[in-house]
Amino acid sequence: MSEAAAPIESVVIVGGGTAGWMAAAAASRYLNDGRRSITLVESDAIGTVGVGEATIPPILQFNGLLGIDEKEFVAKTGATFKLGIEFVNWGGVGERYLHPFGTIGRDFEGVAFHQHWLKHRRAGGMADFERFSMSAQAAAAHRFAAPVSDPRSPASQLAYAYHFDAGLYAKFLRERAEGQGVRRVEGRIASVERDGESGHVTALVLDDGRRVAGQFFIDCSGFRSLLLGETLGVGYRDWSHWLPCDRAIAVPSQRTDPLLPYTRATAREAGWQWRIPLQHRTGNGHVYSSGFTTDDRAQEILLANLDGAPTADPRRLSFKAGVREKLWEKNVVALGLSGGFLEPLESTSIHLIQTGISKLFWLFPDTAHAEVERREYNRLMSEQFDYIRDFIILHYKATTRADTPFWQYVRDMPIPDTLAHKIELFREKGRILRYDHDLFEVPSWVSVMFGQGIWPTGHDAVADSLDEALVAGTMERMVAAYADLAQRMPPHADHVARTAPMRG
Repeated sequence: MSEAAAPIESVVIVGGGTAGWMAAAAASRYLNDGRRSITLVESDAIGTVGVGEATIPPILQFNGLLGIDEKEFVAKTGATFKLGIEFVNWGGVGERYLHPFGTIGRDFEGVAFHQHWLKHRRAGGMADFERFSMSAQAAAAHRFAAPVSDPRSPASQLAYAYHFDAGLYAKFLRERAEGQGVRRVEGRIASVERDGESGHVTALVLDDGRRVAGQFFIDCSGFRSLLLGETLGVGYRDWSHWLPCDRAIAVPSQRTDPLLPYTRATAREAGWQWRIPLQHRTGNGHVYSSGFTTDDRAQEILLANLDGAPTADPRRLSFKAGVREKLWEKNVVALGLSGGFLEPLESTSIHLIQTGISKLFWLFPDTAHAEVERREYNRLMSEQFDYIRDFIILHYKATTRADTPFWQYVRDMPIPDTLAHKIELFREKGRILRYDHDLFEVPSWVSVMFGQGIWPTGHDAVADSLDEALVAGTMERMVAAYADLAQRMPPHADHVARTAPMRG
């Protein structure tokens, strides 16, 4: 800290919803030193998007850091457990595969498991790749149990996340944040004041004339991006040529049984449909491209493919895939939709909020607002968006479908060089190029590559150094052990009902 610098004493969060209350709950735990004030400004008249109801395993770390009890969280948010994502009709019509969480198989002598599987698959008689995943075996049986720490047990290879009601999650976090000192201000923002010399935001002026001043602002204002986009004029990197879906229709429906422990993403004629099972309802939505279909047609497809009766009217949303050129400019950081949007195909929206919070706290400034801190934050967050962008594009590019103009377009479109190189390397001998901070690990990339028909022409030569009969026998025992344990787990619905049934 320079001589002229002092600690930030006032933090203002603009907007509630999932992003705002995640930021508030985390800030009230880690930034509230007894002197620093944390204020959240939101208007009840402004609705939230609320489509992000599925998560990935790092959400457990975020909840754990906040000291959240899992049973209380599950009960209050109507949550269920999630072992992966099932993709239907993506590689081709009638095909399906699971992207499971956790490890797949066990590496042999430092060589990735999938390399040995590739080698023995060519010899014939090898079980499907998914059957070497403990999470996939449990998901297929509609069962769930918590992982164990004993590495000798197949249950140690389980990993899970949650499905939950995003509105109830925001309410849950709000209660915690306000209990830890966050001040909520109700009101609609009419204007934003800035310092004439530095250009920093200094205050929000509400439509009734009240003024909320601050030294640091977190923009969680949704697609509007009130501070970062509108006020500071940070531009937007448009990725819609790679991710052409720009509309969504969301509708809840009645809960149906069995209660599935996974999200389902079903490809449709101009996009895809999500299905997210909660304790009290099922979340559904249709993400689609307005360039290839109409809103009415998309809604017709969604309503015709619900598992239960709808319980509310459909909500229509518009967006553009991409990210702001910077996520931190001057004294404003954007979280959630105000910073960027990547469709929820791999349930990464809440993770990006979580990542943005953790990196902000690591680089939290003082009143000097050092450029090096902003630059590092923007570099790290830009990498996160790029890595996730490529992973989502892979699902579209790796298709054999040509039955509609939409699928012809995504199959044939040019893709980022980073993804093209990764696919080319994998096609050769199944090698995965994974960057240091890439969210998705090797099993995730392999699951999608295999699941959508990208098959290597060879395998890692090091896999040939091991005894083939020994490896094959070990792999057979793996599959049997995973299947046996999966059948001994309780049904997912029973586990939820026994451990954390929903309550108000």
